[in-house]
Amino acid sequence: MSRRVKRPLAKRSSGDRPRGAHPYRGSQAERQPARFSSPRAAKPFIPEPEKIAAEPPPLPTKVQTVVVTADENNMRVDRFLEARFPGLSFSHIQRIVRKGELRVNGKRADSKDRLEEGQSIRIPPLKLDTPKATTHLSEAAAKTLQALKDMILYEDADVMVLNKPAGLAVQGGSGTTKHIDQMLEVMRDAKGQKPRLVHRLDKETAGCLLVAKTRFAASALTGSFRHRSARKIYWALVAGVPKPKQGRISTYLAKEENEDDSIMRIAAHGDEGASHAVTYYAVVETSAQKLAWVSLKPVTGRTHQLRAHMAHIDHAIVGDPKYFNKENWELPGGLQKRLHLLARRIVIPHPRGGFIDATAPLPPHMLQSWNLLGLEADRFDPIENAPEE
Repeated sequence: MSRRVKRPLAKRSSGDRPRGAHPYRGSQAERQPARFSSPRAAKPFIPEPEKIAAEPPPLPTKVQTVVVTADENNMRVDRFLEARFPGLSFSHIQRIVRKGELRVNGKRADSKDRLEEGQSIRIPPLKLDTPKATTHLSEAAAKTLQALKDMILYEDADVMVLNKPAGLAVQGGSGTTKHIDQMLEVMRDAKGQKPRLVHRLDKETAGCLLVAKTRFAASALTGSFRHRSARKIYWALVAGVPKPKQGRISTYLAKEENEDDSIMRIAAHGDEGASHAVTYYAVVETSAQKLAWVSLKPVTGRTHQLRAHMAHIDHAIVGDPKYFNKENWELPGGLQKRLHLLARRIVIPHPRGGFIDATAPLPPHMLQSWNLLGLEADRFDPIENAPEE
């Protein structure tokens, strides 16, 4: 029988602390159980008409030069363009960068390059994709539309939260033929506008993916991510049991490229391309001291942050092909060798007032593992008491 247990955060000695992790101890107010909605359903959103804002200005039709602000420091080029011009499609962004039409301090840039405060960005004339003529959906497009509808956890006129399946990419890349951004093409409106991605999940990570249905919402939601107004909670199954059972991981991360792939490595402050990354973790339940269900709250949003951080404290996420490198470790019988990481919950200010609060269920392979290990998915999640910074 499932039960919900509210347990206070316990103080631990620092002697058994994993490398890079520190216990978190909030104020007495922070230790009180948070008043959140049931994890089985998203909170309904009631719009407030008086707070409706105007649509953002149209895209520039002439060459312009802009300066990277402090808030935009360390943003990728493609995400910088999405934040500044939410009406742009991913394909249009990639096209102007690939052709060298966008310049950073007078030089060509790659879409994955990181920007620095004060840099001068040459922006070419921009335009929305040409609206497609309204036609009857093909059988394939109808199936795609139904697949998207089946993923919806929350929807209103401005926003959708999708329950992205594990194994489905968010955006295109080398060898990727099907992805969410492509699927959203079937949802273009009469003006040719399609829903826009405002954040990312790794291909093998399941769970809450936020999508803006309007330019106005895209601009507002992107700003919320940039200013860290969004609260994200992830669930993972990891090797071993972290000690202390609640802690803070603070490192610098930098991308390390090799012939076949890239990986995020732990870096030192000042290393080229290194960005500060902070994650709070809490053990929710354990299985025979060999495995632990942990809840994770990322404060920053670096590439592969949670996967790299858990590997860094020697408790890598089960099924992670990039970061799980524990020697002589065997997967318990019955568990699938797939990444056990779920974007469990997202809470973010709604562009028109109030909050969006959506929760994703365990994907099939994780639900199978939870059942085999006897983990109770409705237990109280102590990560909700962790600080926000």
